[in-house]
Amino acid sequence: MVAIGSTATRKPTPRPGKSCSASRRTDPLAEIEFFFDLSSPWTRLAFHNIQPIALETGASIVWRPFLVGGVFNAVNPTVYAGRADADNPKHRNTFKWLKDWARLAEVPMNFPSRHHPLKSVRAMRACCALEDDQAALFRFAEAAFNAYFGDKMNLDDAEVLTQVADAAGFDGAALLRRSEQDEVKLRLRANTQEVIDRGGFGSPSIFINKTDLYFGNDQLPIVRLALQESVARAS
Repeated sequence: MVAIGSTATRKPTPRPGKSCSASRRTDPLAEIEFFFDLSSPWTRLAFHNIQPIALETGASIVWRPFLVGGVFNAVNPTVYAGRADADNPKHRNTFKWLKDWARLAEVPMNFPSRHHPLKSVRAMRACCALEDDQAALFRFAEAAFNAYFGDKMNLDDAEVLTQVADAAGFDGAALLRRSEQDEVKLRLRANTQEVIDRGGFGSPSIFINKTDLYFGNDQLPIVRLALQESVARAS
């Protein structure tokens, strides 16, 4: 089992596609901050698709959990109105495009499920409990994404979340207990406020070298370009 509450320094974790086994650069020429919420299908795709881009460019990745609902409430409330109109052509086609992107990435996407929209605060607190151990956070997030979007599991259910964590090699019960501590709750709030303060408005919010903001899975080609240009300038 993986120890919960590690005091390890937060370190970037670039991962390649499916295998996720590449060695970490010791001198990355660019940094990606990937702010994510497990409830977002586009984030699930970007989480997968950004890994080979980081590997290709030699960039580091710092995984940053936050609560996207808190961002919507603060700066992007119109997203709820868009979801409410099921007959909206954009809304209908978005689900098709989502499945198209998932096939392209070879990522299971059984979405939406009866648990959509997911109340993700419990799962995101669990992520925050692991944030200082980036390798552990990555492993848990990947397992949670697969559970929700692949197996249609309800990550808001404490028993289900415990099972997901156990299957990923953690002590799930200990992780959930840790996630209920005040310091973890405060970290999730702080991460969410940080996204708002830095101009983010949804998940994933992707920052290159602290300043350049990109949003969503479909902007990853220009994320790659920004990383390539950053590396070229630093070389």
